[in-house]
Amino acid sequence: MLRFLLIMGVMFLLMNWYVFQGIKRLTANWRSKQLRRAVHWGYWLFMLLFIAGFVWAINIRFSTDTTTALVQWFINAFLTLFVTQLVFILVLFAEDIYRMFKAAFRFFRRSSAKKEGQQERRLPERRLPERRKFVSQLALVLAGIPFASFVYGTTRGKYDYTLHRHTLYFDDLPDAFDGFTITQLSDVHSGSFDDPEAVQRGIELAKAQNSDLFVFTGDLVNDEAPEIVPYKNNFSQIKAPFGQYSILGNHDYGMYHEWPSQAAEQANLERLKQHHADMGYRLLLDEHVMIEKGGEKIALLGVENWGRGFIEKGDLDKALAGVDANAFKILLSHDPSHWTEVVKEHPTHIHLTLSGHTHGMQFGVETPLVKWSPVQYRYRHWAGLLNEQHQQLYVNRGFGFIGFSGRVGIWPEVTVLELRKGRGDA
Repeated sequence: MLRFLLIMGVMFLLMNWYVFQGIKRLTANWRSKQLRRAVHWGYWLFMLLFIAGFVWAINIRFSTDTTTALVQWFINAFLTLFVTQLVFILVLFAEDIYRMFKAAFRFFRRSSAKKEGQQERRLPERRLPERRKFVSQLALVLAGIPFASFVYGTTRGKYDYTLHRHTLYFDDLPDAFDGFTITQLSDVHSGSFDDPEAVQRGIELAKAQNSDLFVFTGDLVNDEAPEIVPYKNNFSQIKAPFGQYSILGNHDYGMYHEWPSQAAEQANLERLKQHHADMGYRLLLDEHVMIEKGGEKIALLGVENWGRGFIEKGDLDKALAGVDANAFKILLSHDPSHWTEVVKEHPTHIHLTLSGHTHGMQFGVETPLVKWSPVQYRYRHWAGLLNEQHQQLYVNRGFGFIGFSGRVGIWPEVTVLELRKGRGDA
């Protein structure tokens, strides 16, 4: 850990050296030499103190396995500064690359002119300091965009609950379930919440959908079962005529916490299972239930966590035991890699899989024209709806947050899915 922190510290210092070059350009024409010097020294004093504070915060986070408000502030501030400075640096770097190619072009032209016995024609000098200052000003403006986005994301964006509504079509959906609605939440991570009133707003949004069925697709806590206790009354308010069902996610097993013994770890998991029951959630552990409506049935399956690179505990075959091969099936599976690597290729056809886990990395861009997040380099499908081989997958962007106490561009989600019989293009 110490080696990692030292490497991060050196990299951050190098980035700040580059940023400082832009600051010097911005302040070069200031009349007051004392003010200019104060800004320069003040910048480095702030950054050195901040880096020391960040190293302390990370050490506290991983050595004591606890996260205080101050530790979380340093983590948020580091990510905000890192992305902001990265944008600033890229603009300056682009200008440096331009100058490098321009210098190379002049060098080769000068060499060619000398060989031919010609005198080099010098282009008029273009007031280089003014151009550099303009580029630094442009970098400052562009860097302000991610800075403002991160400030919003860490204060309000993490509770900016967004409703995603989709209509899904299936040829073999039982007639009685035509128009059946499902509300899905995922990745609550209750240990990260710091605003109960804001959380309640998200719950009110879920309640207002009045769906036929409610499902929760894992990660109720970060590590420890008591994290959900202050919010049990809130989440127990979500009711649906055909029931409330849930599964476990990778964090629910407490696998990232240092337990004094395996017995303590197992006891924590059992307490969490009881919390699900207390909230009125029927926890599905590699099993299924039949949902009946109008004399017809669909199978709702739930598996324990199965994720490539994470705990691979879920047993789809066990959950399918006793289910008619021709039944309409909905699977709750926390990690979408389970669908990619197991469910999609399974001999038993699963009509719809509901997942979460990715959070959209809590950072990205989603517009009608652009959909991007760094998490896409880890998960081929990381948010929203996918339809392949007549099987559909929906990945919820998550209700809560973890690690980075914020969301930028990828907002917390309440999902409503309406099942319809037939073809969508009909």
